Amino acid sequence: MKIHYLQHVPFETPANLVQWARKKGHRLTGTHLYNYEAVPSNDEFDWLIILGGPMNIYEEKKYPWLKYEKQLIKEAIDNCKVVLGICLGAQLITEVLGGKVTKNPEGEIGWLPISFTSEAFKSPLFKNFPETLYVFQWHNDTFSTLGRGAACIANSEACSHQAFLYTDRVIGFQFHMESTEDSILSLIHHCAGEMMGGGYVQTEQQIQGGMNYLTAANSLMDDFLDRLELYT
Repeated sequence: MKIHYLQHVPFETPANLVQWARKKGHRLTGTHLYNYEAVPSNDEFDWLIILGGPMNIYEEKKYPWLKYEKQLIKEAIDNCKVVLGICLGAQLITEVLGGKVTKNPEGEIGWLPISFTSEAFKSPLFKNFPETLYVFQWHNDTFSTLGRGAACIANSEACSHQAFLYTDRVIGFQFHMESTEDSILSLIHHCAGEMMGGGYVQTEQQIQGGMNYLTAANSLMDDFLDRLELYT
């Protein structure tokens, strides 16, 4: 299988997704949009994964590649590709589907609990997920209005839409289950200025103290990807 990812900044990488793809023997390629690399055509991949990034989806003047990235996402959805968006990636999918992305009332940074809705458990993709899970978060914007046809499958105390599912082939996660310890430390290094306090913003020490949550998050992400491969 051919998996292609879209990367927005050097320090937000596919992280543990690389290990899963290697283990499964899949071909993994990427476009580094910050270097203005050309995006592939739809016949060059089976899955499209859109990673996170510190920019906002509406900053097309500052990041002109956002415009053709959105077009690629639209074409991938229209061509029934599997499309997975993580954080910024999920927000980009939301706009393509006609939803709205706005500032969340509270920023979320660190290890915070999310709850999966009954809609999640209607899908075999989330069969082994618990009702509540601690995940790594780093966002200020959110998909405040879901795109047409998308169902909310997770929420949190501070954010009503943490994940969505669209036609069982298009999924958006506001949180990061693909993270590794190295990728989290890299994010802290490059985006420490965003850790300005608030009820849902943890300190660097708190984040490092929660690294034990990674094992469960990575394991569930692998299970999700295995099921995504099986059922799509």
